[in-house]
Amino acid sequence: MGSNPTSTASARARFQCGRTQAFDAAGADPNPGREGRVLEPQSTALFLLFMAAFIGLIWWMAVARQVAFRVLAACLAFVPAMLFGVAAVNKYYDYYETWGAVIDDFTNQAANQSPPLHTIPDLTSQKFSKILGGLVNDAAARQQGYTVQLTIDGKLSHLRRTVYVYLPPQYFQKAYAHYRFPAIELYTGFPGEPQDWINVLGVTTTLDTLIGDGLAKPTVLVMPDTNGDRRHMLECLNLPNGPRDGTYLAQDVPDFVSQTIRVQPPGKAWGAAGYSEGGFCAANLALQYRRAFGYAGVLSGYFSPLDILIGEPPRYVQPFAGDAALRAANTPMDELPLLPSWAAIPQFWLGAGSGDIQDVSAARAFQQLLLPRQPKVRVVLYPGGGHTMLTWRALVTPMLEWMTPQLTAQAHKYRAAPAGHHAHAHVPSACPTCLEGHGAVGPSLSPPDRPSSG
Repeated sequence: MGSNPTSTASARARFQCGRTQAFDAAGADPNPGREGRVLEPQSTALFLLFMAAFIGLIWWMAVARQVAFRVLAACLAFVPAMLFGVAAVNKYYDYYETWGAVIDDFTNQAANQSPPLHTIPDLTSQKFSKILGGLVNDAAARQQGYTVQLTIDGKLSHLRRTVYVYLPPQYFQKAYAHYRFPAIELYTGFPGEPQDWINVLGVTTTLDTLIGDGLAKPTVLVMPDTNGDRRHMLECLNLPNGPRDGTYLAQDVPDFVSQTIRVQPPGKAWGAAGYSEGGFCAANLALQYRRAFGYAGVLSGYFSPLDILIGEPPRYVQPFAGDAALRAANTPMDELPLLPSWAAIPQFWLGAGSGDIQDVSAARAFQQLLLPRQPKVRVVLYPGGGHTMLTWRALVTPMLEWMTPQLTAQAHKYRAAPAGHHAHAHVPSACPTCLEGHGAVGPSLSPPDRPSSG
């Protein structure tokens, strides 16, 4: 049986997420001046301001002669002290770099993002295009892309969750008007929300920059709410007598998106990626639903399920109610060796912070299992990184550089396949029922520029 190197209790604490920064090919910070940004959330000047305010209020409390003023000064001193603590935690985990990210995260409304679009009965691609046309500033979208906030009802899982979909600038450009884009489904860690990918990790900005530099290909990013809310941790599993998160994320969401938005059908032109708990989701779902995904990116993930956090009030419980076979089928370290050597599996990309021994060990152990099937798989390490957002923000760049060109190549292959050969071929699975639920889809068109193979 594959197991996490830590105890269950310590593992829970480890996989509650923190934050990180991006690095270039040489491992350098691409934003070397960020420490000098005056009064930004992680700036030295902001910490000095809080300290000065605290010291000034303490001095006032000491010299004030009236009791009322002393009490007022003591109460006010609590404010900069509290803010200093919050800023220190933010800096330690590298959560927010700018006030804009703070505002976007707390208001849940970023630039070039739609208001919430709740479930629309019988929503078709034509209806969606019409709705989108009434929301989007075309000139801005052609330059910056656009994020759509949807509510998707799962036909198979019967779950209802929020899903953010980022449409890159090319989606709105005439040259791509008849192109069905590849897609990546992105999973957050715990606690987290789908918009963390945008507001904290900056994935949309990173993708646009890489496309502009010729290092990535236009891809639609699909960011579902993996847990339903920030208080629960469900690990994207189909739980006995519980929510069927796996079905929702790997079948309901890709099916809905591919039938509504100009993206490829579930299959080799879809990727799955996530960090921390989301890394486990990407690894497990990619193996469970091998006809839905062609590529998987695991950033500081783990490969054996932890206790989940469920119920009201939330409490930690074992996810499979003592069913050892079901647990093994949802443990990538155990599941992968059980698959026949000829079974097709998604291509994997593994990343971790070099400073976190447990993350590196887990990635290397899974790499060893993959090597007989995927000799070129490697573990990408962020120098000195830990289990934080700094590491994951950094690893997003090489992951997108690796995955998006290959997804685009698969999208071109799908378009070039002979008529009648677009249906998913049969592949064996440790979870046979996971392969159900993908309906027929129409053909795609190749991108304006022929993608490079990769």
